[in-house]
Amino acid sequence: MEYDDVADELYALRPEEFTAARASAVAAARTAGDRDLAERIGALRKPSLAAWVGNLLVRGLPGEVEPLLRLGEGLRQAHHDLDGPQLRELSRQQHAIVRALSAQARQLAAEAGHAIGDGVQREVENTLHAVLADPEAAQAWAGGRLVKPLSATVGFPAVGERAVAEGGGAKGRSRPPDAAAPSRPGRKDDGQQRKRVAQARRDAEAADRELGKLRDEAAAAGRAVQEAKEQVDRLERRVGELTEELERTRGEHEQARFAQRSARERARTADRRVREADRKAATATAKLERLTSTNA
Repeated sequence: MEYDDVADELYALRPEEFTAARASAVAAARTAGDRDLAERIGALRKPSLAAWVGNLLVRGLPGEVEPLLRLGEGLRQAHHDLDGPQLRELSRQQHAIVRALSAQARQLAAEAGHAIGDGVQREVENTLHAVLADPEAAQAWAGGRLVKPLSATVGFPAVGERAVAEGGGAKGRSRPPDAAAPSRPGRKDDGQQRKRVAQARRDAEAADRELGKLRDEAAAAGRAVQEAKEQVDRLERRVGELTEELERTRGEHEQARFAQRSARERARTADRRVREADRKAATATAKLERLTSTNA
């Protein structure tokens, strides 16, 4: 039993399943004689609903994790280098992508059995904004072991105390890696800045493409939900019709059984009368024969 395997398994569960599964894992570790592992597993905290949804997004859409992390790197560099109009455009793209991903997260949560409200979805969106703004938050989210949602503030926010389970994110840093030290201006710096701007533009274009794909996926998911709802409605109507038909059939069946019992009773009565009539006829015939013999 490995700690990381157990932690990944626990944080993949729905929140209401977490506590019992954690207790079972602690008991298994103790049975195996590994008290340290049992203590570490026992210290794992149950995730909030919003944190679970954030973890679910990492597991449900693994292909979106790395592109989002790269976009975050590009956006942080853009905040350092680009002018106002470019920052506004990148900010618009950032919010659009966050909305698309949060919609995907809401759909994944519904499919996993948890319909989330607007408040939880806002917490998921705040987590995604934090992922784009802060490298430590990005690494914590990508680990898939959040215990509470992350929040982004102005600048380069920190993850916050115990927002992620042990081993699920980055260790603390003295400063973000993209906060570059000032250097003397010159041609070399100009060239580096042009490269950074070009890279940021490429990241923005990639983000646009990613946004288009996510919107298509969200639209497809919405259509699938609508089709599934229509199918459920049709089947519910059919169930109602079949239920009514079943009730009618049961009534007809009871009537038929009653008629069958009545017919059997009438048949038994008729058979009894026939036997009595046979006896009477036989008695009359015998009497007639005796009388005829006497007269002769």
